[in-house]
Amino acid sequence: MRIWPVQDAKARFSEFLDACVSEGPQVVTRRGTETAVLVPIGEWRRLQVAARPSLKQLLLTDSARTDSLVPVRSKARRRQAIPLG
Repeated sequence: MRIWPVQDAKARFSEFLDACVSEGPQVVTRRGTETAVLVPIGEWRRLQVAARPSLKQLLLTDSARTDSLVPVRSKARRRQAIPLG
């Protein structure tokens, strides 16, 4: 995995893109700090499939269950009403 300063990645974008396709992920740094990664589309799609589903996706499935999303009510006692008068 090659590391590219952002200035080099911008100035030589075609080379940067070719390196990604031929060598795999390429890291971009800004002021010496790793900031982003360019990955080939095949690897990106593989990562998306392997990623955990979002809450929205889980709730939209046929087997969506909300029982575990609702917290258990506490057994707190309520105050008794004081009779007036």
